[in-house]
Amino acid sequence: MANGGVCLSCSALVCALVFLTVDGDFVDITYVASAVAKGAVCLDGSPPAYHLARGFGSGVNSWLVHFEGGGWCSNVTTCLQRKRTRLGSSKQMAKQIAFSGILSNTPDYNPDFYNWNKVKVRYCDGSSFTGDVEKVDPATKLHYRGARVWQAVMDDLLAKGMNSANNALISGCSAGGLTSILHCDRFRDLFPVDTKVKCLSDAGFFINEKDIAGVEYIAAIFNGVATTHGSAKNLPSACTSRLSPGMCFFPQNEVKQIQTPLFILNTAYDSWQVRNILVPGFADPHGKWHSCKHDIDQCPASQLQILQGFRDDFLKALKEQGTPSTRGLFINSCFVHCQSETQETWFASGSPMLETKTIADAVGDWFYDRNPFQKIDCPYPCDSTCHNRIYDDPSEA
Repeated sequence: MANGGVCLSCSALVCALVFLTVDGDFVDITYVASAVAKGAVCLDGSPPAYHLARGFGSGVNSWLVHFEGGGWCSNVTTCLQRKRTRLGSSKQMAKQIAFSGILSNTPDYNPDFYNWNKVKVRYCDGSSFTGDVEKVDPATKLHYRGARVWQAVMDDLLAKGMNSANNALISGCSAGGLTSILHCDRFRDLFPVDTKVKCLSDAGFFINEKDIAGVEYIAAIFNGVATTHGSAKNLPSACTSRLSPGMCFFPQNEVKQIQTPLFILNTAYDSWQVRNILVPGFADPHGKWHSCKHDIDQCPASQLQILQGFRDDFLKALKEQGTPSTRGLFINSCFVHCQSETQETWFASGSPMLETKTIADAVGDWFYDRNPFQKIDCPYPCDSTCHNRIYDDPSEA
């Protein structure tokens, strides 16, 4: 997307919804109306929202809080565009959404978390819940209040029983996966010391990589987000004390300082990062990458070599964070973006696996301390369990 806006969306939405309606339950939206008085609002000033499926049985005191993804807006123009969509206004959000994958309430589909209280927090601020600018421009009426939204939603959930949690897991996909990294220790601080609290980031490990034209595009986006949304004071101080706020959106500058156990679920060939960080449309004006961005199996040897270089840079950034025993890693070699929300990639017959374990098995073992899991896949195209994404439109993000 031009002019500094980045939107993470799903081109196979219809297929995904069909899959979810079969294997997921629809969950009603909850608006946090009380947040408006605190200025904790979406870009357009509407109240924040989430969907809550109550836990049952042995999971009644366990909580999974999952953050929706959807990119960022980094200037007035792109935030105005976003303000008119579900990513900037709760007025535009569906009243019900299907819960599947890590949010499923069926043990056959979600063996370790099926009976937990499960929350999907809707994303309507454009800053991975880091913004807080008091002044509202009367001309644009844009509200940059992501950090207030995060706190207001947490307060609402705590009041609804999360304060009594025995187990708590913050998770998210894409920009929501970045949210779970940036707010990981802050989430831990919500609970007593004897509560088991951990963090899961799905497709949220965005790396500081130049595009194929040598432009630091994603760094410019994050710098714009930090400036526009006033994010600096809500990013981890261990990072902002030594780097500019924009650089503190990159997990490679954050993860090493996180104290709470963190599981990083990612592919080393993340399709969104390839299509929007490595090869954004303006970096490929003649469309030489269109086929490769559409389907990794269509990449010629010269472009595949560049993708292997991206994988090398991704793994280097990851390994620089160290591998403490509390860390979980599931880094496969699939061309996909987000793997915890859809049933076929989370836990199903034929799901992606590393060393005979599905993603659900690996995350469950790690959370409950049954077995550690830190696995990195061999390079593409070695993994036959991948569900590689084929995009209908090569220009789609």
